[in-house]
Amino acid sequence: MSDFLNDSLDAQAIAELEAATDPFALLANWLAEAEKTEPNDPNAMALATADQDGLPNVRMVLLKAHGPDGFVFYTNEESAKGDELAANPKAAICLYWKSLRRQVRARGLVERVSDAMADAYFASRARESCIGAWASQQSRPLASREVLEEAVRQREEEFDHDPVPRPPHWHGFRLVPLEIEFWRAGAFRLHDRMQFRRESPRHAWVRTRLYP
Repeated sequence: MSDFLNDSLDAQAIAELEAATDPFALLANWLAEAEKTEPNDPNAMALATADQDGLPNVRMVLLKAHGPDGFVFYTNEESAKGDELAANPKAAICLYWKSLRRQVRARGLVERVSDAMADAYFASRARESCIGAWASQQSRPLASREVLEEAVRQREEEFDHDPVPRPPHWHGFRLVPLEIEFWRAGAFRLHDRMQFRRESPRHAWVRTRLYP
């Protein structure tokens, strides 16, 4: 084997992907490692949706729960992504950890989480974030920063020292993946890629190694 191929291969890393049969178990391991190395928001992920014309939008959101049921995030349902998910409940996500040179991509169907789950997560947020969820008319035109700040002050006065309830327009979504791909950077662009696919959430995963 040539020297450059020897240099490009990490036997332990390749063995990890070869042995993986549960994509969510592997994701949990990678997230745990990312929490030790990423300086900010190791759970940040790009979320791609599409409007009624099929024109895509992508933005960063935070992954708040994950497991066999899917990837959970929260947002204002009256935002652009909320409107797009209502019209076309499909999406794609991408997590990228520069320090680890790893990436996870997934795409699939989107569903709302239960009200109880949304309530529980909202109650766990910082009070200031909860007030902000009431004050911000996300994705709509804003005349000035002062208008937003005044809306925050008004909501602070409204709730005073009382618990801040979840706004009716603020909810959680779960991406139920039909595809998940794990990517690890390799020297000389000889990356390592493993894809998990299934026909529906009821079907078993089929694993396929992909060319870089």
